[in-house]
Amino acid sequence: MNPELEAFLPFLPAIDMTDPVATRQKFAERAASTPMPEISNMEIENRTVPAEPDVAVRIYRPHQAQGAILWLHGGGMIFGDLDTEHPWASRIAEGSGATLISVHYRRSPENQFPAALDDAYAVLTWAAQNASELGIDPERIAVGGHSAGAGLAAAVALRARDQQGPAISFQLLNEPGLDDRQETWSQRNFTDTPWHNRETLATVWRYYLGSQPATPYAAPARAEDLSGLPPAYIATAEFDPVRDEGIEYTSRLLRSGVSVELHQWPGTFHGSQAIISAQVSQRQIAALAAALRRAMAE
Repeated sequence: MNPELEAFLPFLPAIDMTDPVATRQKFAERAASTPMPEISNMEIENRTVPAEPDVAVRIYRPHQAQGAILWLHGGGMIFGDLDTEHPWASRIAEGSGATLISVHYRRSPENQFPAALDDAYAVLTWAAQNASELGIDPERIAVGGHSAGAGLAAAVALRARDQQGPAISFQLLNEPGLDDRQETWSQRNFTDTPWHNRETLATVWRYYLGSQPATPYAAPARAEDLSGLPPAYIATAEFDPVRDEGIEYTSRLLRSGVSVELHQWPGTFHGSQAIISAQVSQRQIAALAAALRRAMAE
């Protein structure tokens, strides 16, 4: 493991999936202590997207923004919100120069699939329909996220393709959770990795799906056809149970004729970019922002 990250392992709190409400509170407290980036170069606005139910969003507009991205936070579909995502959303908006729309989708286990997907898709549709008022180019709207949010972004791209929905120009998927079956080598062998391991992810899927069978819109790795999807940047962490499903999704996209950039980060673990003092974490965030900047410039 990267020595900078390894030094933090004794201080990492365990994720208790048995009490989602308490976990959300602890996660919010940790996020509040994260150093904030410089945000004087952008406007930040809270909005409510009319839907059933309405969806809260936070819009980050860098000066002279190019393109836009619908951004979906991580947290296993269980925790995370606009405030906890603020340190990362603002950094990606600042580094990429793209307008970023951070989405507060409904969380499980109170709201199971497809609630989160419906919320995200409603915001995508709203953004495309109101592009002029929002000051964004409807031809350059990307989707992205971290962890569960990255899996949700991949599902949004699938749904938009299948339903001839709004055009999506790019996918920015950081450590995506894509497969409920947990059959990859990394899922079977990473049983004691930091923050997330095989057991915690099994709980994530159980909360999200309930008694429903998984569909490709819940677990995008189940999609048989990946052709016609937007180009993607996919980042994976070495010591991460979802590592191999991200790599395999990349390979399948490539075989389907979709252009993909894959970055496998050695010595990292799931969500370790939250340790912002580590140089490798800073490089990870910068790489995400740079990939989005390149995509918006094309």
